[in-house]
Amino acid sequence: MGEENKRRLEQQLWNIANTLRGKMDADEFRDYILGFIFFKYLSEKMETYANELLEEDKLIYTNLDEKKDTEYLEAIKEDALEQLGYFLKPSELFSAIAKKGNSDQDNFILDDLTKILRNIEASTMGHESEDDFEDLFSDIDLTSKKLGRTEEQKNTLISKVLAHLDEINFELKNHDRDVLGDAYEYLISQFAAGAGKKAGEFYTPQSVSKILAKIVTTNKEKLKSVYDPTCGSGSLLLRVAKEVKDVSNFYGQELNRTTYNLARMNMIMHDVHYRKFDLKQEDTLERPQHENMKFEAIVANPPFSAHWSANSLHLSDDRFSQYGKLAPKTKADFAFVQHMIHHLDDNGTMAVVLPHGVLFRGSAEGHIRQYLIEDRNYLDAVIGLPANIFYGTSIPTCILVFKKCREDSDDVLFIDSSKHFEKKKNQNYLRNEDIEKLVTTYKQRIQEDKYSYKASLEEIKENDYNLNIPRYVDTFEEEEEIDLDEVSIELKALEVDMKVTDEEIASYCKELNISTPF
Repeated sequence: MGEENKRRLEQQLWNIANTLRGKMDADEFRDYILGFIFFKYLSEKMETYANELLEEDKLIYTNLDEKKDTEYLEAIKEDALEQLGYFLKPSELFSAIAKKGNSDQDNFILDDLTKILRNIEASTMGHESEDDFEDLFSDIDLTSKKLGRTEEQKNTLISKVLAHLDEINFELKNHDRDVLGDAYEYLISQFAAGAGKKAGEFYTPQSVSKILAKIVTTNKEKLKSVYDPTCGSGSLLLRVAKEVKDVSNFYGQELNRTTYNLARMNMIMHDVHYRKFDLKQEDTLERPQHENMKFEAIVANPPFSAHWSANSLHLSDDRFSQYGKLAPKTKADFAFVQHMIHHLDDNGTMAVVLPHGVLFRGSAEGHIRQYLIEDRNYLDAVIGLPANIFYGTSIPTCILVFKKCREDSDDVLFIDSSKHFEKKKNQNYLRNEDIEKLVTTYKQRIQEDKYSYKASLEEIKENDYNLNIPRYVDTFEEEEEIDLDEVSIELKALEVDMKVTDEEIASYCKELNISTPF
């Protein structure tokens, strides 16, 4: 988005949040706002597409009479379902319902709005796009008492929200826009206290997404496939697409229903055709949905140290069987790594964000870590990130990069970028120069004092496969030597100064006829 429009978007989001604040928690009104943003986007996309089809006949979509111009509407519907994957009549467009709700008359729009959102999903029934639109608006509950005690109060509130959103320009022709991503990040950053950990749990900051995307697309202009096993709102998958000319297919899985809905919305809002993405809602570790598939690029920011079943039955699962041990029940980090490696193509790259504990914890995790390095030699790089860059958690994190066919198979690159950031309020941010330095260091495998180091496999073995970054990158800063003779001279000079000051104080006390304080 242009900076001016981004600023305007943030102002409108603030206005909406103030309208809803006090009535519901931040993470709840976030779902309403993002859902309505998506509805507005679908409407504008529909209107633009229909107007292009009607241009030859010099007609405008919103001027069509829905009772008389049925032939036009049927033809547009047929084309829209094929190309866009959904259909909206002129009276169902966001602008029409927003205008109706905020006209001088006391128009009741809740029933109409509920029907329209259902109709969007219903329009896809029996078509290829059906799975991508099914229950997409399930988080927008217009009957919730949190919107108001009476139907009139609910109606007034929703009408105000739609009015604020109606003022946002989505810049549909600007393909670099990320309206949903910008809105999401702004809402989380502004209302993190209300949303708490839940808000940041499934959102990867854009700076970290950029690093992962640049790493997995190194030396590539096109990708056959990109996969995220914990795709959240889909920001990581979409970020990868910005780094190459084309991505043929996007794949992802997400456990949380709300974020799964957001991911599908995000794909559609970024002009990813419904035939090009395959997102599923399920538990990735317990019920994987993309079995027997391999992917050229894999990116992920799994929930840190999540719990999972660690059921012994998994030892016969191809994803885990070769390791001989399962990740602990209370720390599924390596279970996600094993799952991702199983799905990584031979020519692919995988980058995953994890808590620092995966670098040095022992027992089963130590065993899995050793197997990946000693037996498989898949680990390509270990990158330390600054603390406090994720919403909702201040713990320091790292990025592990894996490849099945490594070009530099004799060493592992360690990068310590933990001190390269900018602090704003309570959050740390990676600047563009920090990202550029990190990515360049990775791509060129540069060794730089106190920043990066190429550790041989023998060195890692000597460290018992402990990957704790300070073992390899020495960031110790020597303190300046203290000249004791100089300190002695300074102390003597201070003593003389104090003696002079004491004499002055004594003379003042004598003049005032009071006793000295020493």
